[in-house]
Amino acid sequence: MIDSAVANHTILPARRWIAVFLGWFGLCAALLSPAWADETKLPLPRFASLQSNEVNFRAGPGENYPKQWVYHRAEMPVEIIEEFDIWRRVRDYQGVIGWVKVGLLSGHRTAIITDARRSLHKRAEPDSPTVALLDPGVIARILECDGPWCRLEVQGYKGWLKRDEFWGVYPDEAVKE
Repeated sequence: MIDSAVANHTILPARRWIAVFLGWFGLCAALLSPAWADETKLPLPRFASLQSNEVNFRAGPGENYPKQWVYHRAEMPVEIIEEFDIWRRVRDYQGVIGWVKVGLLSGHRTAIITDARRSLHKRAEPDSPTVALLDPGVIARILECDGPWCRLEVQGYKGWLKRDEFWGVYPDEAVKE
């Protein structure tokens, strides 16, 4: 039979060792994954979209910075131009720039129709039949882009639009869903 004083004496150092180990492990984990680890190292600039129906554009990368704009448009395309910690500096299609939390962004590629009503074509040809007419401000999902045309989807309608008739892709960028 083990005396309780002896048992406490031999077990307690093991508990201390485990506590010290866990403390050091936590410290090492914190040092190995600093705040800037949330930066993706993906190329900048790049396109993304708003994930929520309410997104604050802030003056700086933190909640202590004032809100400059509040967007109420999920899936609106934005261009990520800078990264800092869990914040992304983005630009919208009108040139408005602000900081957004990364969790409010999505990697889903979308486009916004600009300037004038556009014809979404059945094929990537200007004389191809029109599938739908898209007004300025309509948001579409980008399915693919290669060359001067991109295949888009809007409310179940799929078709082709020239990439210079919307905002959300770069001039020579190839996109595959």
